[in-house]
This record gives sequence, C-alpha cells and structure tokens, in this order.
Amino acid sequence: NGVMSGLMQMLLLKVSAHITEQLGMAPGGEFREAFKEASKVPFCKFHLGDRPIPVTFKRAIAALSFWQKVKLAWGLCFLSDPISKDDVEKCKQKDLLEQMMAEMIGEFPDLHRTIVSERDVYLTYMLKQAAKQIELPRASEAEPRQYIPSVVVGVVGMGHVPGIEKNWKSDLNIQEIMSVPPPSASSKIFRFVVKATVFGLVGYGCYRVAQRTVRFLLSTPAAQSYLQKLTEVRPV
Repeated sequence: NGVMSGLMQMLLLKVSAHITEQLGMAPGGEFREAFKEASKVPFCKFHLGDRPIPVTFKRAIAALSFWQKVKLAWGLCFLSDPISKDDVEKCKQKDLLEQMMAEMIGEFPDLHRTIVSERDVYLTYMLKQAAKQIELPRASEAEPRQYIPSVVVGVVGMGHVPGIEKNWKSDLNIQEIMSVPPPSASSKIFRFVVKATVFGLVGYGCYRVAQRTVRFLLSTPAAQSYLQKLTEVRPV
C-alpha cells in the first residue's frame, strides 16, 4: 500500500493492540456480532459497506502536510493513556462524542474530512443502495411491476450516525471520494530517503557480517596452516 500508508497502518494496529490490552476486547466486535447474527437469518445477504481501507489511508495521508504527518505519527507512537470500560461508556453519550469529534476537527480538519466526512457519504450511499425496493418477478411483460420494501440493518460506528442522517436525502456521488491523489513531492522525497536508508543499513549489515565471517575463517587452524604453506612456497 505504499511506504506512508503502510507505516500508518502499522501505527493504527499498535493503537488497536493498546485498546485490546486495556479493555480485554478487540475493537470491531459489533461488526463481528452483526456477521454472526446475519448468518442466522435465512436468505440474508451480508455486505461490507465501508470504503476500502487503502483508499481511505492514501487520501488521508495526501491531505496532511509533512508536519501534520509527523505530529500524528508521534502521537500514535507514544499513545499510552489508560482506557477503561467506563471511558468507552462515556463515548456513547452524544454530547461527549460530538465534543471529541469537534476536537479532532480543530486539530486535524483534513484528516477528519477524509476519515469521517467522506466515509459518511460512502456509508450513506451504500445503505441507500441496499435499501432500494426489490422488484418481484413477473409472469409476462404485460404484467405491472410490483415492488416490496427491503429490510436492511446497518451497523456503523456512532461517530458516523449524524453524517449519515445529514446525507440521507442528498443525491450522492462517490466517484470523487474513491480517487487516490498522486503523491506529493515531499512524499516522494521521504519515500526515497526511507528506501535509501533501509537499503544502506542492509548493505552495511551484509558487509559487516561478511567481514566478520572472513576474519573468523582466516583465524581457524586449517586456514592458518594453508596460509603458512603458501608463504613457504618458493619460486622455481
């Protein structure tokens, strides 16, 4: 998924592991439970309706400046605040949740737009597609069309509910929010520096290992004896 996107995924996995360790449960349990319940309903179709993660990450990273990326990565690397189940319950309160979202908008407005607002639009679009009326089969072309309403259960994060309600009656187009912008000049330079550093460290490590291996082999009695014989050889 690219250097920056890959690093961001690793940092978010670290955050997920921190939450799991603190709470004794992994994030995303509501989606796993939804899948289990859907499998119990006959003829129920289960859809993963969120925008693909690589698209979201790449758009989020492209929206941030270099220093914002550094600030975000620093905060994720040193995230160690304790999290309790009471804290999770407090996040279910609408007022507190809106306050947290407002703080995120103030600090990283572009990140909020790509990770929250754009996904609000995508989730709304997918829910509306799933909620379309179902046309019943007809015996002939002359028979009038008949429809029945779809029964849809959408499981989304609480932070997306206000955005879905806001966008529900809008005519949505998701083509724009599915495009991945080309990497900026700073991203290209950073990627080159990271690759050069990695390859340089690997090359230096191989050189040091080879050097020590050669020294070790030359210090063995068999090698010393062979070298001594070579020095004793006299030209005819």
